[in-house]
Amino acid sequence: MKIAADFSQRVVVHSESLEWIASPMAGVDRRPLDRVGDEVARATSIVRYAPNSHFSPHTHTGGEEFLVLDGVFQDEHGDFPQGTYIRNPPQSKHTPGSKDGCIIFVKLWQFQPEDRQHVRIHTQQMQGHKSPEFNDLNVIPLYQDTYETVSIVQFNANQSLTLTVSGGAELLVLDGTLQEHNDTLEKHSWLRVPVNSQINATAGNNGARVWIKTGYLNDVKNQVNRLKKHN
Repeated sequence: MKIAADFSQRVVVHSESLEWIASPMAGVDRRPLDRVGDEVARATSIVRYAPNSHFSPHTHTGGEEFLVLDGVFQDEHGDFPQGTYIRNPPQSKHTPGSKDGCIIFVKLWQFQPEDRQHVRIHTQQMQGHKSPEFNDLNVIPLYQDTYETVSIVQFNANQSLTLTVSGGAELLVLDGTLQEHNDTLEKHSWLRVPVNSQINATAGNNGARVWIKTGYLNDVKNQVNRLKKHN
């Protein structure tokens, strides 16, 4: 299965307009944003857990990264409320679910194979700081290595960001609205731009809060090849 699988193209998805698609586990539905592969895939999705739903225990051979958008996500490692950012590296194991239901933004098979760093950050408890790399916008750093940088960026009303991304980038609007080129991105709109691109974004009158990842798209071919070897 391939969805938005041409990584040389700019892609915008207004995820709130998509239908929910049932996963193999009862009560767990998905809105796919990009995907290469079948049930085991290099994938970016919005995933919804109904109350008292869960996946069976499994190992994330290619790693899992997610942000809790609504509700409380749970596994044997704890309860993770809205705003929690998680990185479960390759070979990590868990049994995910939610007692009261939740929605997460999740990315699979997009790690370096040697990565073993677990990350659990409650972003709602963080203030952030002005970052010169982001035009002095307020930034909460989530993760950085030589391969990628992940952040939450807070725009005040009508603030702008120009960001050159030699390694490509993607963003998900968490709150507010953002104008990027000719597209108006609203809550849970997702944008991916290819390598050697530039993001030119301006927030609306109520500002915006945006999850941004940069740098990782240089490695897409390797990610897909690792997935093929696994399958």
